[in-house]
Amino acid sequence: MNLSLQFARTITVAAAMFVPWCAGRAQQFVPSSTLPDAPAPVSLNSSEAKPIDDSSSPATAPKKAGLTGEAANISGTVLDVNGDLVPGATVIVTDPQSGEHREAVANDTAAFVFTDLAPGVPYNLTVKAQGFADWTSGPIVLTPGQYDFLTDVRIKILAESSSVTVYASTEQIAAEQVRLAEQQRVLGIIPNFYVVYDAKNAVPLTTKLKFKLALKVSTDPVTIAGVAGMAAINQAANRPDFAQGAKGYGQRFGVVAADAETDILIGGAILPSLLHQDPRYFYQGTGTTSSRLRHAMFSPFICRGDNGQLQPNYSSLGGDLAASALSNAYYPQSNRGVSLVFGTFAIGTAERMLSGFAQEFILPRFTPGLAKNKKDAH
Repeated sequence: MNLSLQFARTITVAAAMFVPWCAGRAQQFVPSSTLPDAPAPVSLNSSEAKPIDDSSSPATAPKKAGLTGEAANISGTVLDVNGDLVPGATVIVTDPQSGEHREAVANDTAAFVFTDLAPGVPYNLTVKAQGFADWTSGPIVLTPGQYDFLTDVRIKILAESSSVTVYASTEQIAAEQVRLAEQQRVLGIIPNFYVVYDAKNAVPLTTKLKFKLALKVSTDPVTIAGVAGMAAINQAANRPDFAQGAKGYGQRFGVVAADAETDILIGGAILPSLLHQDPRYFYQGTGTTSSRLRHAMFSPFICRGDNGQLQPNYSSLGGDLAASALSNAYYPQSNRGVSLVFGTFAIGTAERMLSGFAQEFILPRFTPGLAKNKKDAH
């Protein structure tokens, strides 16, 4: 048990014992003629604490008992079966003969106390707490002036309360799904982050997650290696019209990186956030081959909105077109113009169609851990 809680409980019990004892001792030394009139008794069942008739109510038994002996007290601490404190439990003391009862709430150290109880009455004590079975004592008969401290108040956890159901928010589920998607790599190497293999249970991404995913893809070492490889291919093909040598390779590396970065950022984060669309490819995996083929081929033109409905893929098409238009700002003068914009746009769209086909029919078998990711994302 925590030592600070044990100390606090000890202090609480000691104070509860000391105060009634002092009050009883003081009454012995004060002449009865100087004692003020006792206040009218309070109804035990009334929430408004209204005075009741002292001559007829059983609730006045403790005061009547004072004529022949001191009133008694009951206190204790509410614990579970493991010995842990249960603060906030409701404790009820009942006189079964009259039906009168009093309630108390266990404090932060799970302690409770009842004072001014009538001697000779067979009281029952009941403890109730959320998630626990009710606990009821046997008859407790007190003698005049007795202070009974109960040590056996231990309540059991309900069987149905032994398991806990955790409800996560949509944002938390989306974050977990993105975390799992960031582990998807073809052959364990090539990033495959923008594919959802469990489309049925996928939730929409927040703006923050859309930018996070775009940044993750664009800064991945394999993506950077791919940019370097494409720049080498362009160097060998002498396109665009930069010089050869290290300077020309650096320029080609720069334009390939800029093309990729603007396409990912605009088409994968900015426009999807503004238009409330999902930039990911949702793997179908079932149905006829023709239906899966149509799903893959139309993926550049049809997307899923954040509302779960199919929509024209303005984000993807707009991202390709915007990235192509921006390339006019850094390509050599001889390569700029309308042909560069729409030529690059057409190539980008064709690449997306080919990518959809590969995602639907080829890449899943080379992407390990998909079954585990589906299970963990739920």
